[in-house]
Amino acid sequence: MNLKPGVGKTTSAVWLAHALHESGLSPLLVDSDPASSALRWSELAGGFPFPVIAFPVGDVHRRVNDFLGSRQAVVFDAPQLEDHAHIARSIMRYASEWIVPLTPAPIELDRMAPIGSEMSDVQSLRAQPARAAVLLNRTNRPEATRTGPDADAREALIERGFDVLSTHIPRLDLYAQSFGSPVEVKGSAYMDLADELIKRQDKA
Repeated sequence: MNLKPGVGKTTSAVWLAHALHESGLSPLLVDSDPASSALRWSELAGGFPFPVIAFPVGDVHRRVNDFLGSRQAVVFDAPQLEDHAHIARSIMRYASEWIVPLTPAPIELDRMAPIGSEMSDVQSLRAQPARAAVLLNRTNRPEATRTGPDADAREALIERGFDVLSTHIPRLDLYAQSFGSPVEVKGSAYMDLADELIKRQDKA
């Protein structure tokens, strides 16, 4: 989820769903963005090894279980909050883990304040609070660093009270140019992300 489009939500959702599949889970990928980019990706790629459904509705939290079956995980491609808040907020009411992909740039950090407000509002509607974390995306280095813009962004987010995932996704053509193609997730940062999220779930 994010306030704006173009931050890597669809790419992250598709790659994460593949990583969960490779990890032995059976995911359902729910494309709740009216642009239907994840669904189109699956079509162009000749299908994914798990189901993908389009569900851009404002009551997805009430209805998605009808499609879950025996699936062990649900990954949502959420639309941007600024244009489709009713859909994004419905997803947040259902999902137990909220992931905010964020590029380590000042303008992106500035947008976290309204996102934090949305999170607080939706948390009050839930019976149990969701876990929420920032995923540093399109980072300058493939590995975490102690200095530089990636480290500065992580530190700034933590100072503002946001949880930041240990895994980050480097700026690579492997991800940026992957739309419409089959996803080969082994050895990628998204396998690390899936592992981190599974461990967070196990600790919950």
